[in-house]
Amino acid sequence: MNNDKILVVTDSSSSLPEELIKELDIRVIPLWLIWDDHCYQDGVDIDPHTFYQRLRTSESLPSSTQPSAAEFKEFFRKLTDECSGIVNVLASSKISGTVESAEAAKDFVPGLQIRVVDSLFSAMGEGLVAVAAARAAASGKTIDEVVAVAENTRDHTHLLFVVDTLEYLHKGGRIGGAKRLLGTALNIKPILHFKDGTIQPLSQTRTKSRGIEELLNIAAERLGAGVMAEAAVVHVDCLEEGRSLVEKVKECFNPTLVHLSDVSPVVGTHVGPGALGLAFYSVL
Repeated sequence: MNNDKILVVTDSSSSLPEELIKELDIRVIPLWLIWDDHCYQDGVDIDPHTFYQRLRTSESLPSSTQPSAAEFKEFFRKLTDECSGIVNVLASSKISGTVESAEAAKDFVPGLQIRVVDSLFSAMGEGLVAVAAARAAASGKTIDEVVAVAENTRDHTHLLFVVDTLEYLHKGGRIGGAKRLLGTALNIKPILHFKDGTIQPLSQTRTKSRGIEELLNIAAERLGAGVMAEAAVVHVDCLEEGRSLVEKVKECFNPTLVHLSDVSPVVGTHVGPGALGLAFYSVL
């Protein structure tokens, strides 16, 4: 066992770009997709492009589920020789059972400090929290300090997104307070956000381009007198729109870093193809 090293674990719904995973030595435990009686490990057994092409034409929709406590226990055990502690930054407990599974598993790996941070987000809202934690771990901070960095980043993070349709959120049971928008869902492009760990409506527009403008306006309001420290644009099978939004974010806010990430299939299952989002955190 490495008596000094702290490892950061996240789940596949964080949608971290591969280069960040490698650079910061973040370990990723996959969630599961169930589709037409077949089970797929998210991001392992099916790639995003193949998944979304099938999703656009399939008559059936996949469902998703978190790793079990037994899977977490085995995942933790495989890391015991590499580190003295693990900080798990996981998808919001309000929309996933991943936090619960990790909590149930941690006491079955004696001798290893294991902490669980509920990110209260998914996609790169969760991902930015994991990245901040991993940087803190790489700098030599203690496990308590890494957890504190993760929680502080989480508390200053926002995740806004515009979807082409509410159909996928509705069928997946992730729509939360946005249910009131369903009556006009065919005619609007809803702008949603994570609030206290759940997906809630913010605004609505008639076109996606106007929705992106509104998303940027809301981000500016959220920042106030603060500075956008780091950001991530996430897209669901709409790469060119994602690249365009990256340039707009740079132009509007000039953050130190802007990541571009395709959303993992398990998240795309719930928001649907064409969704586009912006995650960021601020500093004063």
